[in-house]
Amino acid sequence: MAAETANIKVPVHIITGFLGSGKTTLIHSLIEQKPVDEKWAILVNEFGQIGIDQAMFDARDDVVVKGLPGGCLCCQLAFVLQAALVNLLARSKPDRVIIEPSGLGHPAGLLDLLRGEAFQEVVEVRDIIATLDPRRMDDARALQHDTFRDQLDMADAVALTMLDHSTPEQLSAAHAFVAQCWPPRKWVQEVPQGELPIVLLTQSGNAEANAINVPTSHQQLATTPSLAGSFFDFPPPPGKPQRETGASLGYTSSGFRWHPSERFDLDSLAKCFGELPREARIKGVLHTDSGWKRLNRAEGTLSVESSAWRQDSRLEVILPDTSPALNIDIEGRLRLLMLG
Repeated sequence: MAAETANIKVPVHIITGFLGSGKTTLIHSLIEQKPVDEKWAILVNEFGQIGIDQAMFDARDDVVVKGLPGGCLCCQLAFVLQAALVNLLARSKPDRVIIEPSGLGHPAGLLDLLRGEAFQEVVEVRDIIATLDPRRMDDARALQHDTFRDQLDMADAVALTMLDHSTPEQLSAAHAFVAQCWPPRKWVQEVPQGELPIVLLTQSGNAEANAINVPTSHQQLATTPSLAGSFFDFPPPPGKPQRETGASLGYTSSGFRWHPSERFDLDSLAKCFGELPREARIKGVLHTDSGWKRLNRAEGTLSVESSAWRQDSRLEVILPDTSPALNIDIEGRLRLLMLG
């Protein structure tokens, strides 16, 4: 039954984690285990401007998905989050809310908002879960990134993901890395195929995250976020794709949208993505010669599955600023893969 009594606080779960660490896959797994009598609301933030992740969820009556693209939910999108959450709580009356910040988002500002005056009598922040891809143990850039470390430091619990792509040595190193955190995490769970037991969500306690201030790098981000590419936008005209770019925190995002009638060659897409640097983070829902497909690439591994999305084709590519030339050339590569 949906929470209707004023003094019943709605549990809010924050699932954080660095770029490509499997947050969305883990949330999909939790949705599949959702109690039939509960209604959930999912708030998904994205670093890019286009809005990909909302298209990664299939439509259903008992799960409401709201995407907030174009910035860091934890800082410059805080006022957008507040409005979106107030609206969701009032109109959808969910029994549970899951918030997925951007992979480059810092949880500190988000926690401050949820624990502030506007929500302190309305929601209850449960254990913060951080996803950790063990392959990051070999990535010096990630290990030295303040946001990567703060996400794990603030987490109450850690889900180790991407196990089928990680070596035993990387998994062991990930366990050792988390074991160094103080105070100890409440639990560290290996999640094959992103399948986290739902009991770890529904029976979680109140968040006990360490107090970490929002770093200067986030405080200095632009304070006027763009909501281009939102869920209900009309698609661009045929032959005139939309492109949006953004850059901060050492990464550059290129987002693209195409009219749904335009199609791509799936095999050529996979080949094109495989030629991009390993660190390129790619997400998309595209109309291909094999039907509508969801594409997801992290740490050089591409997954493809069928998608119910039909509104438009959309793609986001996130690259470190050390690869600007490749980032600019992506649009030209994609244009060559379109079918006549």
